[in-house]
Amino acid sequence: MEERITCDDVLEYQHFLKLVPPFLLGRMAKKNSNLVSKFESKVRSYLANLSENQRKKLHIVLNSDVSDLQEVLGEAYRKTNKKHYKILSDTSNREFIEINIAELRKMV
Repeated sequence: MEERITCDDVLEYQHFLKLVPPFLLGRMAKKNSNLVSKFESKVRSYLANLSENQRKKLHIVLNSDVSDLQEVLGEAYRKTNKKHYKILSDTSNREFIEINIAELRKMV
């Protein structure tokens, strides 16, 4: 059976939501901004310090279908009512997620 990211996996990292207000995330998503490249040094620093379990989860995310990821993000929104998850689960923001995942793949 193929491994998948779960809602609990997503909620484990919700402290990162504090880094960007939802209105700003929404604007960046609408513009299909490449946030990974804009914050490259911070992302690289974070990637360098991942545990083995975190690397495994990242690998799963990088190889998941965006529709599946958005489904999980939608579930996270229903559980928490956090607007960040609503924005990311919106199918109109699929390209934004694809762009940023592609940039992460390059770094990994």
